[in-house]
Amino acid sequence: MAQINLDTLRERIRSMDFQRGTPEQIALWREDVAEARANLVIEDMAPTGDEDAMFAMMLDEGVPPSLMPSIILGLYKPGTHQIAA
Repeated sequence: MAQINLDTLRERIRSMDFQRGTPEQIALWREDVAEARANLVIEDMAPTGDEDAMFAMMLDEGVPPSLMPSIILGLYKPGTHQIAA
């Protein structure tokens, strides 16, 4: 994955209509994401710093982990590393 423009991604996420997590839910999601990341590291598939920052930002914005893949796939143009207009 190419460098992620977090500011653009954050702007797009803020404009989306979805049920954001409560502070309590987000705290639990952070633990789950940390555990998943640790498993990826064990499997020698560690996320890049940009990917870690992207997922942290998404949690900051209250995005449920189950929605993250859909958002990412919906925002990035297929075959490119650019956010769709």
